[in-house]
Amino acid sequence: MRSSWKRRLLKKVYEGAGKPRVRLALSGGPEVLTVGEPGAGTILIRDWRTLAGLALNPDIAFGESYIDRRIEVEGNLVDVLTAVSNASLARARKHKRWSAVSSAWLTLMQRNTREGSRRNVHHHYDIGNEFYQLWLDERLLYTCAYFPDPSVTLEEAQSAKMDHVCRKLRLQPGERVIEAGCGWGALAIHMARHYGVKVKAFNISREQIAYARWRAHQEQVSHLLEFIQDDYRNIHGSCDVFVSVGMLEHVGKSHHAEFSQVIARTIGNAGRGLLHFIGRNYPAPLNAWIRKRIFPGGYPPAMREVMQIFEPADLAVLDIENLRQHYALTLEHWLERFENAVPTVASMFDDRFVRIWRLYLAGSAAAFRAGSLQLYQVVFAGRKCEAIPWTRAYLYDSSREAEWIRATS
Repeated sequence: MRSSWKRRLLKKVYEGAGKPRVRLALSGGPEVLTVGEPGAGTILIRDWRTLAGLALNPDIAFGESYIDRRIEVEGNLVDVLTAVSNASLARARKHKRWSAVSSAWLTLMQRNTREGSRRNVHHHYDIGNEFYQLWLDERLLYTCAYFPDPSVTLEEAQSAKMDHVCRKLRLQPGERVIEAGCGWGALAIHMARHYGVKVKAFNISREQIAYARWRAHQEQVSHLLEFIQDDYRNIHGSCDVFVSVGMLEHVGKSHHAEFSQVIARTIGNAGRGLLHFIGRNYPAPLNAWIRKRIFPGGYPPAMREVMQIFEPADLAVLDIENLRQHYALTLEHWLERFENAVPTVASMFDDRFVRIWRLYLAGSAAAFRAGSLQLYQVVFAGRKCEAIPWTRAYLYDSSREAEWIRATS
């Protein structure tokens, strides 16, 4: 009788997940198999209490149970999570009571006010530069790379990403650039060194700003750069170009109006800019477990929500590109490097930390593979901006990508 109850509950969890192409099994008990095709792997649930948690609130329960080893995944973790992501997209817009409660509670607790943003950023970015140096590229770029060919190295792809951004902005020597959310400073340094622009870069992470200043000094471009530890809402002054790579998803939709005002007062009606951010096909909150453990206050906006940044400022959208596949591959590179560094990571933190970050990286790769997350680059300009290209030929005809393709073809 008890086994029959567990089997029904297991089936409910499996169907609630959209019947993914995986084997779902309760340790020492029933299992559910994919019908008619081989599965991507097995999700093994240790006990019925964990199974009940998955039935009530899968978004939180899966991640927490994985951390505590009450759930184990047999097979390639990214492949298994991709199968789950593909299946769950069909049910993504259905009402889920407990997930909605979790999302509302996290939104309340993680508001991106000035003080809230400092707490949220500190939670993720100030856990030690040494940790990130273990698995990011040598310049600590923590945003989607751009792969001219899937076979290039992560370092080459990150260099290509920075050039891709700079060409889209059509940077000219001597121009003034404001960067909102500069990470460890790689893009600002690249813009100054290779394009001769003057950059004011803002960030509220103390560890990232300290590293960026040190790196600029090492590369002898400090005279072109000013790294400022401050909130984006405090950005003032005018510039020719505004750029933000990987920060909009930390702003939150309730603060889009403030972000719009910052852009409008810096570039006026003659400047131009670029936003690079994680987004969605339609409005939906970020996974509750990711918000709890990894990115408090995170919200990947839908494109129509981003338009509310441009429209009030009377900004024209010139170009939109989706690099979703590039981010999936970037994350796979990061995950491989992370796995190679696990002994060191475990010694720095603990096994739970390792499992949190493994699940985050693998789950993110799966989300971009499946298409539940997108990666947008949006180029925009004021009404009187004259630096608007006639075609997109400037992006590719003389780019490093085109040269590389010609050299290898």
